[in-house]
Amino acid sequence: MWRKLTIVIVLLCLAGYAVYEQSGKNKKQLSEEPVKSEAAMKEVIAKNGIEVGKIAPDFELSKLDGTTVKLSDLKGKKVILNFWATWCGPCQQEMPDMEAFYKTYKDDVEILAVNYTVSERANGEEKVKQFAKEKGLTFPVLLDKDISATTTYKVITIPTSYFVDTKGVIQDKFIGPMTQKEMEKRIEKLK
Repeated sequence: MWRKLTIVIVLLCLAGYAVYEQSGKNKKQLSEEPVKSEAAMKEVIAKNGIEVGKIAPDFELSKLDGTTVKLSDLKGKKVILNFWATWCGPCQQEMPDMEAFYKTYKDDVEILAVNYTVSERANGEEKVKQFAKEKGLTFPVLLDKDISATTTYKVITIPTSYFVDTKGVIQDKFIGPMTQKEMEKRIEKLK
């Protein structure tokens, strides 16, 4: 319980910090000596970035069946990274469209639905499995138990989706629920 609360507080602090950074105010007052783990994360983001035109930061997460998926192993394929949670209304709203899209385009496009598992509260993994089963999801649902991918991609609002081309470069970002037509429109732009 305390661990989850601590993680949520840290995420809120990171979100506040991101807003502060974006505002450009008082930059001289910021510490130039970040914590080592934060420094390591910033180094990865600085090198790879999370912006359009940058290489998508790599991660390795478990699927619901326990096998793992590494983003870099999907080079050569178009990828939609979708960050979501079962309790999120807009996330629930887009899942049928995402499933329909996947059934149509799964040979050319991979969907990685990255679940913000720590936010699911008690029995989070089981809630995610039950949700996927009830909704008939056939695309890979990944469990971000330690919020490493969610943090690296600076996800504050869910659902948030990144569109990654065959070379592993982020070509688009969308915040909010998407329809199948919206996914088709955005995926057509990828190389």
